[in-house]
Amino acid sequence: MDEEYLKLKELIKDLELQKEKPTLLLHSCCGPCSSHVLKMLHKAFKITIFYYNPNIYPLEEFDKRLEYQKKIRDVIDKDIDIIAIKEDYKLYEEAIKGCENLPEGSLRCYKCYEFRLKKLKEYAEEKGFNYYSSVMSVSPYKNSIWINEILNKDVGNSKPLYSNFKKDNGYQETIKMSKEYDLYRQDYCGCKYSIIEHEERRKIS
Repeated sequence: MDEEYLKLKELIKDLELQKEKPTLLLHSCCGPCSSHVLKMLHKAFKITIFYYNPNIYPLEEFDKRLEYQKKIRDVIDKDIDIIAIKEDYKLYEEAIKGCENLPEGSLRCYKCYEFRLKKLKEYAEEKGFNYYSSVMSVSPYKNSIWINEILNKDVGNSKPLYSNFKKDNGYQETIKMSKEYDLYRQDYCGCKYSIIEHEERRKIS
């Protein structure tokens, strides 16, 4: 039993009864991954989506995922703000330098999480958000232990919200909602290395 997840559900239940909602800066990598999480949290928090993903390659893919991020936001709650920060892919390359040839799920991915979530935490602290978190943990391919470890490093006034959204069939819900709302579901994580790995898996299968 995941006690932290149970505490999160209790917190959500309590906050839904309150008139004043705490603010939450929620990092999102794409519309489908955010779908279930937004549905789960939007009545308990005043959410701002933080779309910060310099790892996404090529730039057209970044824009396409942002388009569908906006689409599912409009479905869930049009009052949810989206902050989209477009930075050079080279920043991601610098962040994972030395790990380029490591496989998906390795230190390369940890450094990628760390790179993006550090920016999330800095922005949350600067702008005075009550909480910050990330939707990435809804995916079975993402390491929720690593994500929470990074979220809980160097906590300031803004607090980390526990992130393990694959619980309660969260990932299955993203698939269901993607079909229901005709969302684009990408077939690779984001970086060019994940594209190569995806193509190699297709060849084997």
